[in-house]
Amino acid sequence: MTSLLLFGAAEGGLFDFDATLPLMAVQVVLLTFILNALFFKPVGRVVEERENYVTSSRAEAKKKLAEVEQLESDLKNQLKEARQAAQKVINDAEEDSEKLYREALALATSEANASREEARKEIDSQRDSALTQLKSDADKLGELIVERLLAAK
Repeated sequence: MTSLLLFGAAEGGLFDFDATLPLMAVQVVLLTFILNALFFKPVGRVVEERENYVTSSRAEAKKKLAEVEQLESDLKNQLKEARQAAQKVINDAEEDSEKLYREALALATSEANASREEARKEIDSQRDSALTQLKSDADKLGELIVERLLAAK
């Protein structure tokens, strides 16, 4: 107590420097180490693990997003190429069908012309035959008339 009086503190005053202050200091340091060991380190470790997980998840998400964008562009290119190929096939099919139509029309026209020409030749032949027959019959009829006229005289 006498030593405390040297510092100008009276017993039971505002600042009482007895064994309580070092005991409180030791308790604070001990409590800090205990809390650090039991609470702050595990919580800090969990926070770091979560932060690492979030960081790695974001990195993976960015990587997957880049892959998805690449796949999307590839698929768009493939779709564009497929549409162009399909359009080419359609155009080729239309050209082929138009060509077949023209060929069929030309064949039908030539067959119709050939059939018409054949029918005209046959009709001309039958007409010539009928005219020949008619001349022959007319000559016979003329001779018969002449014979009967001469016979009647």
